[in-house]
Amino acid sequence: MRIGVPKEIKTLEFRVGLVPPVVHQLTVDGHKVFVESGAGAGIGQSDEDYRKAGAEILPDAAAVFEAADMIVKVKEPQPVEIARLKPHHVLFTYLHLAPDPEQAKGLMKSGATCIAYETITDAKGRLPLLAPMSQVAGRMATQVGANLLLKPAGGPGMLIGGVPGVPPAKVVILGGGVSGTHAAEMAVGMRADVTLFDIAPARLEELDVQFGGHLKTVFSTHHAVAEALADADLVIGCVLLPGAAAPKLVKREDLKRMRKGSVVVDVAIDQGGCFETSHPTTHADPTFDVDGVIHYCVANMPGAAPLTSTYALNAATAPYVYALANKGADAALAADPGFALGLNVKAGKITHPAVTAALKL
Repeated sequence: MRIGVPKEIKTLEFRVGLVPPVVHQLTVDGHKVFVESGAGAGIGQSDEDYRKAGAEILPDAAAVFEAADMIVKVKEPQPVEIARLKPHHVLFTYLHLAPDPEQAKGLMKSGATCIAYETITDAKGRLPLLAPMSQVAGRMATQVGANLLLKPAGGPGMLIGGVPGVPPAKVVILGGGVSGTHAAEMAVGMRADVTLFDIAPARLEELDVQFGGHLKTVFSTHHAVAEALADADLVIGCVLLPGAAAPKLVKREDLKRMRKGSVVVDVAIDQGGCFETSHPTTHADPTFDVDGVIHYCVANMPGAAPLTSTYALNAATAPYVYALANKGADAALAADPGFALGLNVKAGKITHPAVTAALKL
């Protein structure tokens, strides 16, 4: 197969679809890999590193799309990239189509086969290609929130862990999945006062055992969350419904309960966000203020830590890339029901039921 790796063009996105060791394995297996010049610069990998791995370096993205049968990316394709897709292409990347009807329409029009990392499941029903970036985003959310609580960032001037004689910040985490758990690990480790909300009693029990009582767990209802907002210094939204738009757990009127200078970090923004007041931001301009509450809603959080994120992502995606290359898309998807759930667009139609329901196309 002819595999293309274009440079990511989303604002301040430094990750890359394939790292040289994965490229090397693909070439050993007899495939051709085309990498756009400079695609690996954000993780310290030069064109020469990719050449040594067996790739052919092409001057621009247009050449990569023209040469390749399969395009492997990190973030959802931007309009200029969608325009380059043809019916023979297989696109393998994060898509997050539920809150993005324009992207969905563009991919449908292209006729390409589009497989989304975030809706692939494993044998246990987990999301193996979303997990590594959820880990990064969850940990980053606490770090970002801690920084935003400081005075120079617009916060009240609070140290998240406090000091002897001064209480720590109160952190509320919505969702006990991968990102929520990792956000809690960081917040507890930084000595914050942490409360996590989830709708699954069994998950709350697991987290209580995992954290040895250092994490407060609460069954999530709108009333309970709204009450917690009044005392919260930092709220981290980590709710996920695979393929679907994130539920709006915090309404505009709920936000008025929060103190001026408090912070919300919406990790769920890729799927539309779980705060009604959220809208996507970028690393270049990451925050905005609503009713005195600082909002951080960067839609590609892990892109700020590209070295960690790219290698973590490739460790998860590589087996699927190999399967697509070695078997072809149709056979690879047919052989693995969990992999088949990654198919979001094919032959001009949306194929994932949760995405279809969310888009109402």
